[in-house]
Amino acid sequence: MRRFLLFALSLTIGITSCKKDKTPGEEPDFFVNEDAATFAEIGTIDIGETGAAEISAYDPETKKLFVVKNENEGLPNQVNRIEVIDFKNPSAMTVISDIGMEPFGGAVNSLTVHSGKLAAAIQAGDKTANGKIVVFKTSDHSVISQVTVGALPDMVTFSPDGKYIMSANEGEPNATYTIDPEGSVSIISVNENYAVTTVNFSSMASQQNALMQKGFRIFGPNSTFVKDIEPEYITISSDSKTAWVTLQENNGIAKIDIPSKTISNIFPLGFKDYSLDGTEIDPTDDNKAYAAAKWPVKGIYMPDAIAVLESNGIPYLFTANEGDAREYDTFVEVKRVKDKTITLDPTKFPDWAELKKDGKLGRLNITTTLGDIDGDGDLDELYSLGARSFSVWNGSNGSLVFDSKNELDKKTVEAETYDDGRSDDKSVEPEGIAIGTVGNKKVAFVGMERADAVAVYDLTNPASPVFLKLLKCGDAPEGLLFIPAKDSPTKKSLLVVSSEGDGVVKVYTPKTIG
Repeated sequence: MRRFLLFALSLTIGITSCKKDKTPGEEPDFFVNEDAATFAEIGTIDIGETGAAEISAYDPETKKLFVVKNENEGLPNQVNRIEVIDFKNPSAMTVISDIGMEPFGGAVNSLTVHSGKLAAAIQAGDKTANGKIVVFKTSDHSVISQVTVGALPDMVTFSPDGKYIMSANEGEPNATYTIDPEGSVSIISVNENYAVTTVNFSSMASQQNALMQKGFRIFGPNSTFVKDIEPEYITISSDSKTAWVTLQENNGIAKIDIPSKTISNIFPLGFKDYSLDGTEIDPTDDNKAYAAAKWPVKGIYMPDAIAVLESNGIPYLFTANEGDAREYDTFVEVKRVKDKTITLDPTKFPDWAELKKDGKLGRLNITTTLGDIDGDGDLDELYSLGARSFSVWNGSNGSLVFDSKNELDKKTVEAETYDDGRSDDKSVEPEGIAIGTVGNKKVAFVGMERADAVAVYDLTNPASPVFLKLLKCGDAPEGLLFIPAKDSPTKKSLLVVSSEGDGVVKVYTPKTIG
């Protein structure tokens, strides 16, 4: 985002400019004394139906908000475009234009803005074919460049310095699993006429067995290491030299060296034990109420969104541990514990008959790809998808620093936004995460798809986040966009939440102090 000089202002309550020691030519920071625990809704706009408001991006130069709009997929009245919203007054947003995707491919999956440029990730009409990143001017929406990337570009982001655009190309298979494209990451050099390098994971293939022993998953039908990996979401270090990419279905995070355009590491994330204190879950949807207890089940973290916060030389990676099952016409990995084809090892589960009842673990959805430790056809361990939490990982070595355990469940129960109908699956489904500075605090926002809410956390100590508040939002929040006060049209911090379930975009802001 661009920085700018703040000239002398009339005194305004809670808003001041301040100078820090800086190198010659560096501009002063803009500071607003805000209370992160006081975020409240100030604006809302409905741009359509299901799929109509998945991701948003904001341009401070034109004060426009760009929002993905995909509707009626596969139907004659299919809609794939970017809605352009006048964001000068977030309390009274209006749609002023749109950018159609027809000339470029199919659905638009993600957006990012930097210095008057809007980059869009657009999948091909056939999602197994290579997609595109198209760059537009935010001023008049004309095309600056379009480049081919890997199959199904699902997320796109600018590096902080604006020199690179990166896309996570998920490479999902077709419905019959007869075509499974390589998962990849594309690195686009903005200053080199948008030259693109698309990197697959072949350089790490020799480590497959070692990675899988630590919880990494390679499990698709007739899969190869390169084709089975599905990149989901990217975050980039403040110096624009390192990227971390969630590999959701595979339960890992890849580390990428941007200047050399190489994958330097993959961190397997392992599993979460729901039989421990503080990790209790409610595994059934037939009790009509939240009833957490310890169970002999493990969660597979499988993060969706990721964000980095650097502190004292440590890159802390924050992940929203949603979980995501592979469910295709010819391959479905999940079954309920009570399914007649699921046999529990009687030695490991002496009470197996009781566990398979509906009021116990019977309705819990588990993966059939893990758990048969000795290869005798029955399950020695049970693994459910997702971790019902957000986590913090050390970005240097991949070690787990913090997990919110079952706090998200508890906070949504208290706020009466918990959906018990999802207890048997992935619970609140943490999906989106964003980090920003509010006043003098670093703050995380965690969006929960099935609770229709966003949790706000104080990151004063990034290794020990502290819950501040729960914000109710639209149906199935997907995109969380934090706009810092210096770039905001209101000169106050803003949180923009885009919800794909109902096409609603909501805006929140905190109170100032003083």
